Formats: sequence, C-alpha cells, structure tokens
Amino acid sequence: NYTRWTKESLVKRIHKLEAELKSQQYHQQKKLADDPSAATATATATAVPAPGPSGKKQKCDNAKKEQKPLDASRYSTRYVALKLAYLGKNYNGFEYQPFGDLPTIEEELWKALVKACLIFPTKPEEVDFGPWEYSKCGRTDRGVSAFGQVIAIRVRSSKPIPKEEKPVEGGGEAALDAEAAPAEGEQVEEVRKPAWDPVKDELQYCKVLNRLLPPDIRVLAWAPTTPATFSARFSCRERQYRYFFTQPAFAPTQTTLEVGTTRSGSMKDGWLDIDAMRKAAKLFEGLHDFRNFCKIDPKKQITVYDRRVFECGVVEVDDASTALPYLNHPEYKPSGFPDGAYPKVYYLHVRGSAFLWHQIRHMVSILFLVGQGLEQPSIITELLDAKKYPCKPHYIMADEVPLVLWDCIFPELTGEAAAAENAAEAMMLDDAHIAEAVVNTNLKDAMDWHYVNEPGSSSGLVEQLWQHWRGKKMDELLASRLLDSISAKLAPGGEGTNGPPPTLKLTRKGAISQKIFEGGNCGRLMGDYVPVLKRHFAPSVTEVNDKYAQSQGFASGEEMTRTKHWRTALKEAKANKKA
Repeated sequence: NYTRWTKESLVKRIHKLEAELKSQQYHQQKKLADDPSAATATATATAVPAPGPSGKKQKCDNAKKEQKPLDASRYSTRYVALKLAYLGKNYNGFEYQPFGDLPTIEEELWKALVKACLIFPTKPEEVDFGPWEYSKCGRTDRGVSAFGQVIAIRVRSSKPIPKEEKPVEGGGEAALDAEAAPAEGEQVEEVRKPAWDPVKDELQYCKVLNRLLPPDIRVLAWAPTTPATFSARFSCRERQYRYFFTQPAFAPTQTTLEVGTTRSGSMKDGWLDIDAMRKAAKLFEGLHDFRNFCKIDPKKQITVYDRRVFECGVVEVDDASTALPYLNHPEYKPSGFPDGAYPKVYYLHVRGSAFLWHQIRHMVSILFLVGQGLEQPSIITELLDAKKYPCKPHYIMADEVPLVLWDCIFPELTGEAAAAENAAEAMMLDDAHIAEAVVNTNLKDAMDWHYVNEPGSSSGLVEQLWQHWRGKKMDELLASRLLDSISAKLAPGGEGTNGPPPTLKLTRKGAISQKIFEGGNCGRLMGDYVPVLKRHFAPSVTEVNDKYAQSQGFASGEEMTRTKHWRTALKEAKANKKA
C-alpha cells in the first residue's frame, strides 16, 4: 500500500524500479543484437495484446493515459487571493518540504490545483509555485492550525479570450455575405451576449478545490480583485494568533497526596493563576526586542529582532467546555476557586504586524510558568531587555497543536501608511522594519472576500465542517464520560476506594518533583525548579550568525550579508553539491 509510505521511501522505491527497468532494457537490446531473428517475435508479442476479460478495461486505461493536458493558451488567467482554514495536527507544516513523514498543506493544495487544471505546470509531479505569482501570508509550523491563512496565486479563469476579427477577402460565400448586408439607413436589431461577470460567471474556485482537498483543509473564501502589487505576505499588516489551553491545564493531584510536601510554585499542580497571566501578557504589548522569545535561524542572518505587538491578553471561551464534575471536589480544586463547570477553556490572543520563528510558542511557555506561580510577571520585562540579557536562557517552548493562525488583515493603506509600504517594497525591507512603520493598531480588512456560504451558494461548507466536528466531538464526549466515571469512583469516599486515603511516602525529604505545563496533554516532571534567569544561556545572535557564516566559507555573518545576492549563491552552491 504505497499510500502509507513516506516520501523518502517512495523516492527510493522509484530509483530502484528505474534501475531495474534500465537493466531490463539493456539485456533486451543485447539479446536482439546477438539474435536478430528474435526482433520479429518481440515486435509481434508487443503489437498483439493478450486476450482476456480485462481487454476492454485495458483499452479504457490506455485511453486515459493518452489524454493530453489542457492547452494553456486557450484559457485566460487571473490573479486571486484565497482564504484557507486547516487543522494542522496531521501535517508537517504549511510550506512544502520534499522529505518528511507527514504531508504539508502546500503539497495538498498543489495536488488539488493541478488536478482541477487551475494551473498548468510542465512538471505536475514537482511542487513549484514560482511561475504562478504565488505568495503566502504565514508559514505555520508542524502541527499548527490556521483559520485565516491567505495565499495569492494566478489561476485559470472562465473569462472568454476575445477573438480577432479577420478581414473578408475574395468572393464566393464572402460575396454572398456582403450582398446580404443591410442597406444604408436600415435598422437592424443587434443581438449581444450579456457581459461576462467577474464573480457570478467565474469558476467556483472554493467549491472546486474543496472537492479535492482533504476534509481538514478548506477554502473559505476568495477575493476576485486585489490591490496593485498585492502580496499575501508583504501586504498583510496584521496577523492574529490564538493559543488555546484549559483550566486546569493538566490532571490535578489529590490534596491528600500532597500533605507534608513542598513545591516551587504557589499554585496547586495543574491549576493556573489566570490573573497573573493576564498581567504578564500585557507587558508584551508595544515595540520590543523579542530575541529571547524566539528560535534563531542562522540561515536568514537576522540581526534586528524588534517586533510590534498590538494586543496581547488572555480570554475565556464561553460555552466551550465539557464539564467534569469531579474537578469541583475539594481534593482536586484549590481553595478559593469559585464553583462552576470545569475545565474552563481560555486562549492567549495576540495581534501584531509580524512575528519571529516560534515567537508565540515561546511567549506562551513563559506565561505558563507565571500562571503556575513559578515566575513573577516581571520576568517578561526582564527578558525583553536585550541589553541586560543579550543571550536567551534555556527553556522549552510550548506545544504546537493548540496554536492557531486566527486571521490575517489587509487594510486599505492611504497617506503615510501607503508611503511607508511603498518605501518598504522599494528598499526590500524585512518584516522588522515594516513592523516599525506600522503603528496603527486599529486595522480593518479591506479585501473583497466572497465566502462560499453566502446567500445563493450550495457549497455545503458548513455541512462538511459539521461532519468533521461531529466525529471529533464524539471522541471528546466518550473520553470525558470515561474520565469522569473513573475519577468519581476513585475519589475519596467513592465506591472504588477502600478505607482512608493513602499517605504519600516521600523518597526525598519534604520535596516532590515539579510538574511544568508546556501546552501539551500532561505536565512534565523536571525535578527541582530552576528559575529562568538562573539557567544556562544560549550563544548570542551574533555568535550564532557568525558560526553559520564560517561554515559557508565566510569570516563572519556581517561579511556574508555584505556579499551581493548571498542567499541565491548559497542556494546554488547547495544545489550543485547535491548534483
């Protein structure tokens, strides 16, 4: 079953089959050269197909193989923007990667575009968006979802290509047509076809692609018109992310099992101080140096880590929880917490112009330490001070699955904002300089989005998403009922307990291993907690960049970036090395 093979295994299999085929062809040619009389028998065997019940099917299969691709010159094209939504848990990120154990979103999108004949690549088996004026707003990592990802691409259009009128020459039928022409002054009723509507008469891009894409990837809307020089990446002036988590964050420990023990945090295991997290989140707002809240990519040789965050806060999701009554038991809930349905669902809401690699997940990781009472909210201010802490302390970033690229905003730029954008494009500025230019925090999307479920549409997008949600909801419902049933029986006084609650036998005097929440499904044991600012510090940005530059034959990162077209030169050198 090749559908379950990894890409790397498939490539190896193809190389093996190609080698076997070449070997067979070589031996066959050698045999014909040694015995010319065998050529006639070989040609006869090749020309006459073997009889059998599968002959009709074989003929149909050959007809399918002989189908020629569409002639691109016969169709017009147009530049459109598409808004996508996808659940990223089963994908190896958005951007296409030739090797990996999971497919990528771009790979699935490419296959759908090619199969629908919306693009006409010369080599459809190779993913290459270059010739189609392609751009994307965000590059989500493995496991990360998006509900408002935007791409721009040139695709096939149903707009008729205007036909050139040929002059009438010679006699015959042309002369008869001339004789049948109306006399001067005679009124003739002119029959005109209705003008082609760029929206109503266009191909239903969303519907076509949704038929071919997996159920966890959907095209939500398309924009028939885009501003001049539109780019899904550089024209975006605001990106919104949400990171979801629960309260409690992981299964809390019974109070009776904690008697006589001490822990580093001020909160009961599994529970978060939401107010402290909200206070700390506000410290991210504004223009700051986020080098201590990201992963450094030396291949890009970034030296400026300033990014502007418009808004950052913790928001409770209404009516999104599946109640587990056992969490209200005094053995599991901290004293002072109000009664209600637990677990509750929250999300960290972040709005900004541009973000660094893994920036959101690093921000969330530190906020969880604050929520557990292991760090004070002031840790945010300390880590944002790049002069005081030019090197990032070691800590693990949060899990990728709860993160969602929520929306991308493309405002109508006028006046100073438009001038800043034009200057940024003319000077080829990076995201950091664009972030400094964009200071308006109340941006509204100016794109002319046409959603597939607008009145008059029969795409069935809501029905498709309902089916996907219903399956996941049943999994959640059954899992929650199982958890609540077992926890109720094992709680103190429950039918599954015998006698008084057990006491904890400590292996170490008065201390237990600290559990750290990192956004996953459980807490991670880490022993004695070490404050972030007392941990090992990674090399500085300059050291990381210089080390990579030296591996490419340069003395330093500064020397490499001064080289003209250094990125192109590195790509060509890498390609030549592979060849």
